Amino acid sequence: MEFLQHELLNIICYLPLVGALLIIFGINRENTKAIKAVATVTAGLDFLAAVPLWFLYKPAGPEFQFVIQGKWIPSLGIQYYFGVDGFAILLILLSTLLTFIAVYSSFTAITHRVKEYYVFLLLLGTGMLGVFMSLDFILFYVFWEVMLVPMYFLIGVWGGPRKLYAAIKFFLYTLVGSVLMLVGILALYFFNGPGLAAIGLKGLGNPATFSIPHLFTIAPQIPASLQFWVFLAFFIGFAIKVPMWPFHTWLPDAHVEAPTAGSVILAGVLLKMGTYGFVRFSLPMLPKATLKAVPWIAVLGIIAIIYGALVAMAQKDMKKLVAYSSVSHMGLIMVGLFALDPAGIRGAILQMVNHGVSTGALFLLVGLVYERRHNRMIAEYGGLAKVMPIYATFFAVMTMSSIGLPTLNGFVGEFTTLMGIFKANWVWAMFAAVGVILGAAYMLWMYQRVFFGEVTNEKNKDLKDLNLREQWTLIPLVILAFWIGLYPKPFFNRMAPSVDHILQRVERATQQPNEARQQIAAITKTTPPSAAPSQGE
Repeated sequence: MEFLQHELLNIICYLPLVGALLIIFGINRENTKAIKAVATVTAGLDFLAAVPLWFLYKPAGPEFQFVIQGKWIPSLGIQYYFGVDGFAILLILLSTLLTFIAVYSSFTAITHRVKEYYVFLLLLGTGMLGVFMSLDFILFYVFWEVMLVPMYFLIGVWGGPRKLYAAIKFFLYTLVGSVLMLVGILALYFFNGPGLAAIGLKGLGNPATFSIPHLFTIAPQIPASLQFWVFLAFFIGFAIKVPMWPFHTWLPDAHVEAPTAGSVILAGVLLKMGTYGFVRFSLPMLPKATLKAVPWIAVLGIIAIIYGALVAMAQKDMKKLVAYSSVSHMGLIMVGLFALDPAGIRGAILQMVNHGVSTGALFLLVGLVYERRHNRMIAEYGGLAKVMPIYATFFAVMTMSSIGLPTLNGFVGEFTTLMGIFKANWVWAMFAAVGVILGAAYMLWMYQRVFFGEVTNEKNKDLKDLNLREQWTLIPLVILAFWIGLYPKPFFNRMAPSVDHILQRVERATQQPNEARQQIAAITKTTPPSAAPSQGE
């Protein structure tokens, strides 16, 4: 048992890779049933292997747990270093669940190159999990880059009519951000060691290391000028992945052209890697630069909230509407993170999970009707609630989840995030709330046009409702939506120590508590909130 617990992260991370290798070398490409069975069992076992993290993790402090540490390239200070904290566990569980659902939902959607499809889907799972587990910057960067390749092929081979354009655009955008992020990583590495003589900065003379926990400890000694440039490099890399306005243009193309499972993973997990990067690295490691960037990121986030909602409202394609809604939702998450308030950060992290649940389910639902009609235009439908009542029920639940109806997950995440934003700046909260209202408008308008009224299109009269397999791809997400909406305390409890630790690092960098919020208020010329500490959720 101790061995399994010590190696748990390795098992979770590499089980999809083992499944992919088994499919490559052990199954003939004509045997599609066996390929689907192995991929589904592998993804299911990976999710079951991740479940113990929820129960074994001890939310008593911010320390990393389930640590695996060993030498990799000692001459360069590169380690094989895994570990997780409270909010990383939430994203790992979300990733394994959505990977299983993506595999299981693809049985009838993918009919050509089946072997390669499931191999890339499983390899993508290993890449995503490695990102959330890595505590060495180079190891993190390797998984970050490896993850791009399977997604590129999933879009480029199994995507829609403009799949090559969308795949290349996705790859180039994210590659540019990744290269700049690597420059920032190397700057921290050299500052920790010999220094950056080219720009006149002396190093700390520490042994060479890319250890993320160690680089946390030197954060107070990083000069403000270096923090600014490293923050900028990280910002571009993470902002493209989120994606923040104006770096968002790759997202609608990638979503629309990707196969359904690709859209589920893209929205549910890949976008969260950008916000994860800000929480994991930018806020605790570069606190002075974070404070300077707060108002600018808040403005970009607010633009994304309003712009994404308005563009979503104008869409005629259901999938494109859901894609632009992601731009709006992720903008709210970014403003919540940079409000630098416990409630704002906790709400934003929970909303990362919520967005994966609700938007992942919506992409699944759009994909299910596309399999039947091969058309996603809203105008092609109407009255589907009479023809497909089970489908209409699932769609209604996840629509309400997306717009934040009380008792569902979206309400808890949005309310907590808005509360934290309001404590930092009421003007930001006002604009963010407008985005929430617009979100309800475009989602309900789409639902009304697709499901209510008479069935006027003859092609829709004989559509089959969801079968049992299709229902089971959605049931776990519905259960999760109600669980978070009715009882979010366990989720907040697991992330609370890590969030408090991040805020303590930011406040220490300002030399006195709550100065972060005072600076925000001064820049935006609004009345600062009370100096009393926030109470989280």
